[in-house]
Amino acid sequence: MPQKKFKWKNNQIRQQVDVLTNKLAPTIVLKNATYLNSFLRQWVKANIWILDDRIIYVGKNLPEQLTGCDVIDCSTKVIVPGYIDPHVHPFQLYNPHTLAKYVSQTGTTTFINDNLFLLLYSQKKKALTLLDDLEQLPYHFYWWARFDLQTEVHAEDTIFSHDFVKKWLEHDAVIQGGELTGWPKLADGDDWLLYWLQETKRQGKRMEGHFPGASVNTLTKMKLFGVDSDHESMTGKDVMRRLRLGYTAALRHSSIRPDLQKLLKEIQDEGLTTYDHLYYTTDGATPAFYQKGMINQCIDIALEYNVPAIDAYHMASFNIAKYYRIDDQIGSISPGKIATLNILESIDEPNPSSVLSKGVWLRKNHEVVQDEHEVNWGDYGLQEATFSWDLTIDDLQFSMPLGMKMRNAVIMEPYSITLDSSIPDISYDHDESFLALIDRNGEWRINTFIKGFAKQIQGFASSYSTTGDVIVIGKNKSEMIAACKRMKEIGGGIVLTENGKVIFELPLVLNGGASGDELPIVMKKQNELMRLLKERGYPFDDPIYSLLFLSSTHLPYIRMTPRGIFDVMKKTVLFPSIMR
Repeated sequence: MPQKKFKWKNNQIRQQVDVLTNKLAPTIVLKNATYLNSFLRQWVKANIWILDDRIIYVGKNLPEQLTGCDVIDCSTKVIVPGYIDPHVHPFQLYNPHTLAKYVSQTGTTTFINDNLFLLLYSQKKKALTLLDDLEQLPYHFYWWARFDLQTEVHAEDTIFSHDFVKKWLEHDAVIQGGELTGWPKLADGDDWLLYWLQETKRQGKRMEGHFPGASVNTLTKMKLFGVDSDHESMTGKDVMRRLRLGYTAALRHSSIRPDLQKLLKEIQDEGLTTYDHLYYTTDGATPAFYQKGMINQCIDIALEYNVPAIDAYHMASFNIAKYYRIDDQIGSISPGKIATLNILESIDEPNPSSVLSKGVWLRKNHEVVQDEHEVNWGDYGLQEATFSWDLTIDDLQFSMPLGMKMRNAVIMEPYSITLDSSIPDISYDHDESFLALIDRNGEWRINTFIKGFAKQIQGFASSYSTTGDVIVIGKNKSEMIAACKRMKEIGGGIVLTENGKVIFELPLVLNGGASGDELPIVMKKQNELMRLLKERGYPFDDPIYSLLFLSSTHLPYIRMTPRGIFDVMKKTVLFPSIMR
């Protein structure tokens, strides 16, 4: 079994002991602080000594050596552990660095990340190098190891080779397998998935499920397979069902499912009095959702719903660290832990006035401390997308009898197409549009109609999708071609055209799937896109999720995948993709 690396070298530990014995000055002292002692479950008054990135001492004493030490009077402050989001999709238009820079200002400094984007876009060796290099940033990045792509693709086994998955699971920054969206295959007898679950457990790492609406029988079966947690509770009864079976359960508050208020009320109505096996997640919300921060918003809601303050903060830190077995490093304030903590004005105000992560100030006295680090994404194979093909009118031939009807932003149902698909443009009097999915390498295409997306979109193209293939939607075939052309010119992204003009574009320079811009810029662009689409008849909450989940076979009922139109319930391809 791979051995977990210890963070500090022998000479560093000797220096830390020298601070304790007053032979060496600490770098930071937080004096007269009221801090959350997670082991006592009490608010305790103490002085906190820090040397570089490690907490050295927590207690009544002050150091004798103070040369060069930053002594901060915290007599009116409250200190809690840095916040953790345990289920992050870090390339949701933003990227891990821009996300962390922004939300760390409100206290979330640890991220447990989906690796799907890296599996699809980054070269295998470079992806693992990225995990190492991100450790140099003043944030904590941990990762999942996926065993399925949540869609139907050609040659999936080339992505999930035995050696590659094993290297992911052995990496020190990878702390869980999952999320297990392909659990129906496991239940149906896929021993390859079962092998990877067993390997995850052999590595001493956690396994996360993805079980929306699952019955007790299904949840029990998944427990037997080795799954430890699930983030898909949609009701208080769902949460209680998971807790009764020994799961750790997430309380989700995301842009597509802002459920936290509902879940807290319902679990309290169910009589729950302990929160030790619960934590929050924002589940990869789209950029604008994070305008006021990340996990700080969840704590604020929990306090509003009368969750005891210690539990409200533990669900953002201590509970998560214990569950993932990283509590030797983060999640509490005690000697030996990494110096990652938030300084608050009061217990009932989770937005910090100061943020310390890995011993580095990210925010101090309400002021941003600039992160000067840069990530050269091109070093990891993440750069502007190139498309060696052109979309032509011949690619926009629509003869399929079956279309996709949107029940909501992400659920697609089949419907019978009655429109004449041979004409160059269709009426604005209804909500049906042409829909095509084109292979990013130009090898295949799928053509159908989508009902419910919008009434007045002329041309729309997006390289942002589950698989990175190109989605083209519209009422006018020439505008669809123009939108696709512009999307290619900007190196991938999202483009909206109308009356021969580009009226919106969002460049996604990381292989057409994520932006390199700072998060506020991406938020502004997302809000602009939302406004334009709603003005043209998009009826739902979040079009970004509609694009992302168009091919995702963990959702009902039909999906447009690289293999063709796929019936999720019957697990069959209804209409195969066509070679170009």
